[in-house]
Amino acid sequence: MSIVRMNRIIFSIFAISFLLTGCVSKEETNERMYQALEKVVEAEKAFEEQQEPLVKLEKQEKEIYNQIMALGMKQHDEIVKLSDKALSIIDKRRELLQKEIDSINASKTEFKQAEEIKNEIDDNEQKKKASELFKIMSNRYKVHNQLAKEYTSALDSDKELYLMLKNESVSYEKLEDHVTKLNTIYQKVYDANEEFNELTAQYNEKKLEFYEEAGLKLENV
Repeated sequence: MSIVRMNRIIFSIFAISFLLTGCVSKEETNERMYQALEKVVEAEKAFEEQQEPLVKLEKQEKEIYNQIMALGMKQHDEIVKLSDKALSIIDKRRELLQKEIDSINASKTEFKQAEEIKNEIDDNEQKKKASELFKIMSNRYKVHNQLAKEYTSALDSDKELYLMLKNESVSYEKLEDHVTKLNTIYQKVYDANEEFNELTAQYNEKKLEFYEEAGLKLENV
């Protein structure tokens, strides 16, 4: 066999090896991205677990408030008892909110890992899908931060309301002004929550689009 022929064979082997390495590397990047994004899902499980009990507590507190309003200020001893129950519920809601915040912060940490992997993607279309995904998630985190602030403000105002109700000499006008303020705060909570839910839906949709573009044939994602 001539030296020229041997060189061609060696070059061909190297070329095939390079192509196979590139293919494997691409698959590994996609798989690593999938694993990283699913860790984000895992980190937010605690967030999801707080939703049902939080709603339940909100309903309980609303029922107590309605009971107080039905009593009238003349039955002050009963109002104090009910207000104390409501204050206890507010403390529980605050604890659940903190667990929710901690879960989202854990999600942020995992998502930073995914962002590092995103920078390794060479395919233009995949990179575009990934960039869209990360932009949505970034906005989602910002909105949740605002939502948590508004909700904390609502809890503070709720607490102030029940402390006012425990004060037998509080005026009706002062209570009315505070309830108006509280309704405004809860409207902000509602608006932020709606935006957060919309961004969550967008993120889930874009994530599936990225998985499809990356050739990840998954049954449950």
